[in-house]
Amino acid sequence: MLEYLGQLENVLSETFLGVSLARFSSAFLVIVVSLVLKRVLAHFITKLVFPMVAQSRSRYDDQLLKSLKRPVEWLIVIAGLFFAVQILQLPVEPIDLRRGAFAILKALVTFNVAWALYNLVSLLQTFLEKWVDRTESTLDDHLLPFIRKSLRGFIIFIAALMTIQNMGYSISGLLASLGIGGLAVALAARDTLSNIFGSLMIILDRPFKVGDWIKTGDLEGTVEELGFRSTRIRTFAQTVITVPNNLIANQSIDNISRMPKRRVMMTVGVTYETTPDQMREAVSRIRELLENHDAVDQEFMLVNFTDFGASSLDILVYCFTSTTVWAEYNAARQDICLKIMDTLEGLGLEIAFPSRSIYMRENSRKALASPAD
Repeated sequence: MLEYLGQLENVLSETFLGVSLARFSSAFLVIVVSLVLKRVLAHFITKLVFPMVAQSRSRYDDQLLKSLKRPVEWLIVIAGLFFAVQILQLPVEPIDLRRGAFAILKALVTFNVAWALYNLVSLLQTFLEKWVDRTESTLDDHLLPFIRKSLRGFIIFIAALMTIQNMGYSISGLLASLGIGGLAVALAARDTLSNIFGSLMIILDRPFKVGDWIKTGDLEGTVEELGFRSTRIRTFAQTVITVPNNLIANQSIDNISRMPKRRVMMTVGVTYETTPDQMREAVSRIRELLENHDAVDQEFMLVNFTDFGASSLDILVYCFTSTTVWAEYNAARQDICLKIMDTLEGLGLEIAFPSRSIYMRENSRKALASPAD
């Protein structure tokens, strides 16, 4: 037995690349132990942690666990490789193997962290999907995949740069060339980028949604489609106008569909033959008419004799309808106008029309007044 142990000791004292076989054996044993711990951790997470998390009502913890499970498992293996390299004590001459080994370990850590962040993007997507489902716009539905792909591409790009730097290469020249190339691309795609940012502003501010009746600049119509680059508006002439989103984002938008009520404003003119008592009665009757009308919002209304017009005595009628639907609003306005006509007719008053009096003076200073159309 002692002879066998002595031979084993002689074998283990043999060196390869300046490292004894004993150290190689210890490093190999550490790697095997790390692989076993990885399998144990995977079994623990699958059999114990996953069932516990599945009982919760939130789906975020499930997504978080799925995103981090594999990177955490391989982190144990990377830790085992680190201790194995420490045990080996690799030589630094004539070739710096130790530095190369640690560079590879740094690259593995970078890859593992990037892997975890890459998976966590799905968790962010799950959160954003919950927010997107509450909106009626299709723009954010198209924007969500773009955000997911952009974030994952950015993570891969940063991980690649860090890996190159950890391997001992300078990335300053690469970053400089990328900066110049990015500037050229940005200048070439200036309009496209402005439309993208305009889309983001529309999503954040939410001035309108599909189906809203809006007025912006010289355009007026119903929003038919809210795209990633442009918005389509159906005009009342039934034409479709496609407007870049950067133009809409930089203009004032009048969203008519968001009116809580609709205004009725008119001037009713009666003839100058109307007496003050008749005018008071007319104003009182019209105000009473509005107060008893089912389609009129009772929060605010005005009925007043306001002006001595060129050919009429003017009564201002100002109120709001409780409905904002265009057809129902017009029907209510028509009914109000007809009832005002009935009221004035019942009082024996006439609605004035534009007229002009011409006075002709003769030597006898007689005047003749005649109405003109």
